[in-house]
Amino acid sequence: MEDSKKKILTKESYDRLEALKDEFPERKSVTLMALHVIYDQMGYLDEKAIEEAADYVGVSRVFLEEAATFYTMFPLKPVGKYLIQVCQNICCTLMGAEELTAYLSEKLGIKLGETTEDKMFTLVVVECLGACGGAPMMQINDKYYEYLTREKVDKILADLRAQA
Repeated sequence: MEDSKKKILTKESYDRLEALKDEFPERKSVTLMALHVIYDQMGYLDEKAIEEAADYVGVSRVFLEEAATFYTMFPLKPVGKYLIQVCQNICCTLMGAEELTAYLSEKLGIKLGETTEDKMFTLVVVECLGACGGAPMMQINDKYYEYLTREKVDKILADLRAQA
């Protein structure tokens, strides 16, 4: 990366990327871990940070971009403190995911893909979170919530607001 360009990644992120280069001699294998480094620093995957990380670890940025757009665990734009991902696969849909999504949208006062004014919550739907037996379900940041009802959603949101 040219010195004349302003760097986005921190020294800590560069240190983590350097360790990954040692751990994964096959450069393409570093793809997901490099995305985690960016996400951990920024809370989403910034295009310029992806390019910077790819250059630093020695892979084409296409590898990182493809993974970034494939995996729903990596938001591509800034999100609220709590990223709510509602599963919309067939099991969750049959068990009420659409109604759950509509309820969350109404309760939070936002549409899909939006963030609340206080930057607390972002609401999105994803294709599958791999918890079909607990449908309908959602993931908030790294935690799964299953067998959801309006009452459970109300409690979850209240608990998150209280923690903030």
